[in-house]
Amino acid sequence: MATVYEKQAKVFKAFCDETRLRILQLLRTGEKCACVLQEQLNLGQSGLSYHMKILVESGVVESRKEGKWTYYTISEKGSAYAATLLKRLTTPKAIAKESNCCKNKPSNKNFKTEKHIKII
Repeated sequence: MATVYEKQAKVFKAFCDETRLRILQLLRTGEKCACVLQEQLNLGQSGLSYHMKILVESGVVESRKEGKWTYYTISEKGSAYAATLLKRLTTPKAIAKESNCCKNKPSNKNFKTEKHIKII
């Protein structure tokens, strides 16, 4: 079972190669057949297959089979997850909010109120 960090690393691995960035650029215009990607990238079948496996495993790209060909498209859910993950990991300071968990505290003036901080 993959850890949270392994899952996150797969997302970033998808973006850290020039060929995979070129593939994503091509997929921005819509679904593409593997044969079209091979031709436009001047890649062999095994080279394309290697890069597509990484992109699909990251969740950023989805694939579907039709006959002997595989078609690829950018996953809306996967790209949203990647954007959220990058934002969360690169936010310099945790955003803290006071929670209202002590709403039902006694009305005694000597009651010491504790503030609870919720990190989001």
